Amino acid sequence: MSIHPILKSKNLPRLLSFSDTLPTPHILIDPEMVKNEFKALCSKFKSTKIFYAVKANPNPEVVRLVAKMGSNFDVASRYELDMLIGLGIEPDRMFYGNTIKKAEDIAYFFSKGVRTYASDCLEDLHKIATNAPGSRIYFRLLLDGPENTADWPLSRKFGCRAEVIQDLIDEALTCGLEVYGLSFHVGSQQRDIEQWDLALRAVSEICKLSPVPIRLINMGGGLPAHYLQDTKPMATYSAHISRYIEKYFPDPETRPQFAMEPGRSLVADSGVLVSEIITIAKKSVEGEVRWIFLDAGKFNGLIETLDESVKYVVKTEHEIKNGISSDEPRSEVILAGPTCDSMDIMYQDFKYTMPDNLASGSRLYFLSTGAYTSSYASVGFNGFPPIKTYVLPQNFEARRIQK
Repeated sequence: MSIHPILKSKNLPRLLSFSDTLPTPHILIDPEMVKNEFKALCSKFKSTKIFYAVKANPNPEVVRLVAKMGSNFDVASRYELDMLIGLGIEPDRMFYGNTIKKAEDIAYFFSKGVRTYASDCLEDLHKIATNAPGSRIYFRLLLDGPENTADWPLSRKFGCRAEVIQDLIDEALTCGLEVYGLSFHVGSQQRDIEQWDLALRAVSEICKLSPVPIRLINMGGGLPAHYLQDTKPMATYSAHISRYIEKYFPDPETRPQFAMEPGRSLVADSGVLVSEIITIAKKSVEGEVRWIFLDAGKFNGLIETLDESVKYVVKTEHEIKNGISSDEPRSEVILAGPTCDSMDIMYQDFKYTMPDNLASGSRLYFLSTGAYTSSYASVGFNGFPPIKTYVLPQNFEARRIQK
């Protein structure tokens, strides 16, 4: 397995020293890594507009940072909209990307100046026509196949078939809406790059049949972060996706504007979730596997361990500061959270191995937890407060880490 990006960050000593000043559990964000990832995306996808998926990490400091770098925004609710407006971000940099929305919320977005909306069904289309008249609309395509190759599949709940989109285009024109584009999502943490090939081929066919030019293709998210299972480098993704675009939209003069909505790939690797071991136990005298109970679990930052879908890189304090000792005795463990719910077990079938000398009070560090951790966390299950996110202060001085 390759070295995790945050372990190579020049800010790691400062990040760990800052963590030492904070109670657990918490999430730390290295802003320099977010900046670098945004620059890399812009460099690798030169002709593509970036719309940050706010739901991945709505921390205002993170949002302000990517806004300053020129990002646009995929907005899922009026509450995200209010935060963006409060940060001074212009509404023409936003899509209302949620296909499931109330009429009053559409009207609210329209009153704030947002003019671009996603849709995937007739009822939603009519709500947009009534509450956001004359607005631009793009239709989400339902894809076949990505469920089996993405760590966190998304496709079944959203979108509609190509033949339905053709009818929606006709109805949108009748309703006075501006038919603007098409969108798709190949699934979050998508490991099969060919899913973009299949999706782009499908939207190109819709474009050929559309009575009006399609001016936007929104490719959604799906680009990977660095979890336990290695993925191909971002450069490999961009090279293949760029080739698919040229294959299905060969004429640069008539090619639509392309957009993407990175969330996970933009902010996940910049984050570390720090948790303390509460108790270490065995369930029987003969039991070989230790249960390690932590103060963070599925309801407080680690929901994407549901069905063990996302497997994070997990380090002990000694490992993250000094590396893994080859002669250190290790054995399998089960990792579980602190709540009185039996489903609050992160990893039971997949066994992590950890040092035998771990003790209560020790800290564990979950890497690549900058996305879909704090935003998924419970607001108070069992009375536990929501996990807090901290962005590393620019002026924080690290204490020297002893090697």
